[in-house]
Amino acid sequence: MPRQASELSSGIAKQLKTAEKLCSQRGRRLTPIRRKVLEILLRRQRSVKAYELLEEIREFQPGAAPPTVYRALDFLIEEGLIHRLDAVNAWAACMDAAGEPHDILVICTQCGAVAEFSDPELHKKLARKVASAGFVLEHHETELRALCNRCHQQRHSSQQHETPLA
Repeated sequence: MPRQASELSSGIAKQLKTAEKLCSQRGRRLTPIRRKVLEILLRRQRSVKAYELLEEIREFQPGAAPPTVYRALDFLIEEGLIHRLDAVNAWAACMDAAGEPHDILVICTQCGAVAEFSDPELHKKLARKVASAGFVLEHHETELRALCNRCHQQRHSSQQHETPLA
C-alpha cells in the first residue's frame, strides 16, 4: 500500500477507535452500520449525500434501505461525530470529534470539501448581529458556501480558456 494511503487508513482507524471510545463513555453503541457510515464519511473526506452513502452501504449490507442510513446519520450527529451540511444537503465526518467544538464549517459547493474551525469571537459577534435583528441564534454551527482553492483555480482557468462567440 502506498505510504499516503497507509497513513490515511491509519488515521481513519484511529478516528474510528476514538468514536467507539466516545460512544462507549456515553453509554451508546457504535453498531456496525453506524461505524460503516462513519468510515465512509472519513474515507471520502468531503461532503456526501445520503443516497451516495446508501449505495456504498448496500455493498456491505445489500438489503439496506434509506431509513437505515438516516437513522445512522441521526445517531452520528447526536454523538458529534459528523456534521449535517444544510447548505449542500449532505453530511461530512467531524475530523476532530474528540477535540474542540467547531462553530464554522466552510463547504466547497463544487467538490464538497469541508473545512472545520472555531472562532468564538466571530460567533459572539454573529450572535449579537442576529439578536439586533430580533432573532436568537439557535444552532451552534455556521455554514459558509465557498469554492476551495483547487476548484476556484479550475473555474478561473476554464473561464480564461473560453473564447467568446463571434
